[in-house]
Amino acid sequence: MNPSTKPFPIPVRAVGPGSQPIEDDQLDYLVMPQGMETYRPPVLPEREAMAARVGAQAALAATLVALERAAQGLPCSPIDLSTLSTGDRQLINQVMGEGEVSVRVQDGEHEWLAQESVFAGVWRVMRQRGDAVQVDHIEVGRIPLGVLEAAAAHVPPAGQRHISLQAQPDGGWPEGVMNAPAVLSELEDHIQDWKPGQPAHVINMTLLPLSPADLGVIDHVLGMGDIQILSRGYGNCRISHTARPLTWRLSYYNSQDSLILDTIEVTDLPEVACAAREDLEDSMERLADMLQWVQGD
Repeated sequence: MNPSTKPFPIPVRAVGPGSQPIEDDQLDYLVMPQGMETYRPPVLPEREAMAARVGAQAALAATLVALERAAQGLPCSPIDLSTLSTGDRQLINQVMGEGEVSVRVQDGEHEWLAQESVFAGVWRVMRQRGDAVQVDHIEVGRIPLGVLEAAAAHVPPAGQRHISLQAQPDGGWPEGVMNAPAVLSELEDHIQDWKPGQPAHVINMTLLPLSPADLGVIDHVLGMGDIQILSRGYGNCRISHTARPLTWRLSYYNSQDSLILDTIEVTDLPEVACAAREDLEDSMERLADMLQWVQGD
């Protein structure tokens, strides 16, 4: 599993009520998702072949220790893979597989790519500059540390968040703008009042009477940030950090790639992108069982 070898398409589509023409009075029932991502055990090589990969076994054992610490809420260090042989890394890739969440963080000339494994809360993380891989390790936790640091870097101290989102541009709002100023004013209030640990403030764009002009203004004012996340499960959730602090766009799609929910969240990190403690505990049990099988216990 090399996150850099796959495309990472996470467009934020600003679509809401009022932006779609009504063609007739017939009921158009929403097509429900037909599939859901679930845990599938990795297809492993023969036990003897795995037992010969001492470096890979050591990295996986260190991952299990990290999972035990993370499940208790304790910090844990990344497991470096850069010194392992090609065969060891291939085995780790096979064992880790590809889970539900993919992350891309743009950091100047560098790019962080993270792919959650089939063990929820276990992440394969790389930092690249161009085609050169500079960091290659496993992280264990709710979300990779680089995502937390990148999001926190955009949060001004309390009392310094006067960003005037709802300021009317010179010449006034474009024709057709109705409710965008109210949405932006609500966002600004919650950005200024945000405190660590409080629940996310969610604006459901799908339920609001927003015109195409409203959506265009909101997209323009919020802009695009440097963090993109794709969470695959019951459909897809495409998450983008905006250019404004603490502000995220979340677009939920069904398995036909139709937008079913479009929201804005004011929070440090959307919960949908994070592994829960129960996920970490479950991953710890499954990884422990796999290592016992390899060791013939």
